[in-house]
Order: sequence, then C-alpha cells, then structure tokens
Amino acid sequence: MVQPELSAFGAAVRRYRTRLGISQEELAERSALHRTYVSGVERGERNLGLINVYRIAAGLKVPPAELFEAAERVRRGRSSRRTG
Repeated sequence: MVQPELSAFGAAVRRYRTRLGISQEELAERSALHRTYVSGVERGERNLGLINVYRIAAGLKVPPAELFEAAERVRRGRSSRRTG
C-alpha cells in the first residue's frame, strides 16, 4: 500500500522534474540512481533514505527542504479535498 507521504513526495519530485523538462532517465543520471528507482519514487512506492533525497534534490537543482515543503503542500491539498 502506498503511504500518503511517499505519494506526495513523489508528486513533488515529478512536478520539479517536468518543470525542468527532463526525463526520469535524465534525473536518474543526474542523481546517480537507476531510472526504475526514480520511477518508483514518483509513484510513491519507494521509502527513500536521506542520501537519496539529497541526490534527487541535487539532480533537480533544488534544496532538499524545498522538496519536502512541496510534498507537504501536495499532501495538505489532497487531505483538504477529501474532507472538503
């Protein structure tokens, strides 16, 4: 089962990646990760370790905190739609 926090983090990664106009494969190369790992992150199927959060943030050229803030906005938006 996908956890809402992981799903929100993955959505944030996907948004930043698409804004940069790069593929999952390009992000994986920039982050020194495998493309299937990046795909799993974006689908909310991977529980990332701190090192990989930093790698992905570097690949996206944003501070890790910015990814967490974006993920929290996604998560809050999803929960308000459920309760609203």
